[in-house]
Amino acid sequence: MSFPPRRVVTGHDERGRAIVVADETVDNVRVRRPGHRSFVLWATETVPADNAAPAGVELASRSLPEGTVFRIAEFGPGVASDRHRTDSVDYAVVLSGEIDLVLDDGETVRLSAGDTLVQRGTAHDWINRGAAPCVIAFCLVGARPLP
Repeated sequence: MSFPPRRVVTGHDERGRAIVVADETVDNVRVRRPGHRSFVLWATETVPADNAAPAGVELASRSLPEGTVFRIAEFGPGVASDRHRTDSVDYAVVLSGEIDLVLDDGETVRLSAGDTLVQRGTAHDWINRGAAPCVIAFCLVGARPLP
């Protein structure tokens, strides 16, 4: 995986035919702490999304409660996230390395390259206890907040 990531976006020309509207390097890096970086590859304000919209939306928070977010994050060795929860269903795929998902009461699940996670609005932390960076792709889909 190279950083910053390359993003290719398709769309339609004036005749409705498929075209590439962007082929670029994503430069919107967000660093939450030393050894961490993430890139938002695409976000939409609504579900279902509007494929006629000319571009994705800028993102100010982790998720969009009524939209979608596609992000790639890298956690260096020893890096931990802050405890957080999103109003979304999060689909995650570990692309490289390994990382621990820590839930309430300390329940911990180790995820390795190729593992997937479906996270449904749970409070959690991420901790890379390995010796190599961990890269994860996330797709967050807005969900109703928990009661």
